[in-house]
Amino acid sequence: MGTAVMLKNTESRGGMEHWRRQETAAAYMFSFPTIILLLVFSLGPAAYAFFLSGVSWNLLNHMHWVGLSNYSAILHMPLFWTSVKNSVIFAAVVMPVQTVIAMIIAVIMNQNLPARPIYRLIFFFPSISSSAVTSLMFMWIFNKLGLLNGFLSMAGISGPNWIGNPRFALSAIMILNIWSTAGYFMVVFLAGLQAIPRTLYEAAAIDGASALQRFWNITVPLLRPSTFFIVVMGLIGTLQMFDQSFIISGGTGGPLNSTMTIALLIYQEIFSYGQVGYGAAATVFLFVLVLGLTIITNRWLGKPIEY
Repeated sequence: MGTAVMLKNTESRGGMEHWRRQETAAAYMFSFPTIILLLVFSLGPAAYAFFLSGVSWNLLNHMHWVGLSNYSAILHMPLFWTSVKNSVIFAAVVMPVQTVIAMIIAVIMNQNLPARPIYRLIFFFPSISSSAVTSLMFMWIFNKLGLLNGFLSMAGISGPNWIGNPRFALSAIMILNIWSTAGYFMVVFLAGLQAIPRTLYEAAAIDGASALQRFWNITVPLLRPSTFFIVVMGLIGTLQMFDQSFIISGGTGGPLNSTMTIALLIYQEIFSYGQVGYGAAATVFLFVLVLGLTIITNRWLGKPIEY
């Protein structure tokens, strides 16, 4: 009888392993088109960019392998370090500000407010608007004769040409980026807030915790997965910022290179100056920078939460 039980258990385990192999095969079969697209449109171009960073090519002549010369050239280029400085400052300001604003708006929108869906739509609408349209709109707002200076003139203040002044041009793009992305991240935080058990807030309220204490000790820690996603996506988006700087500066990165970012420099090196190797080397540098910051963020925020 014991032998029969053992044979039955063995057959049961064998059937389970067979079912798992079939399930794994089906999963790979359904994932195959996505894997092919990833290889063709993501990993393939990334590998090609690494290759181009080691060649000398102006899109017309034959490629010549130069090894690490392109990296040495861009590291001795003052404009490259200006673009790095602008990109890092842009990310260091925009990412935390948009994260905090998105979290605050999400907490407010998670309350039982009248006309709550309308408010959510209003905050989310900039995220789905065309970047070109919003950039042109902010050019009109921050122009010397624009809307902002019009309001300042009512108070007797003569405002500068915000986008034409090196002191304020990058700040104007920061405001534009925060306004256009906070709504999207608000939706991410809303999803995280709705996954937090309400019983935790009720128990904390019974224990006498104030609203601020409940927010700081329950909401913020349990929103860590959402915060991790938002911080990583915010870092990637801000360090790769191109379209807004390109449109507002007319593709020059001006005034006086104050809006020159790494992505805009890459575009100029490849399409304006024909220095494909320089542009590819700057692309690899940007990849390493984003990867390093993502790893640091993962160590800081990527830990699983515990209730």
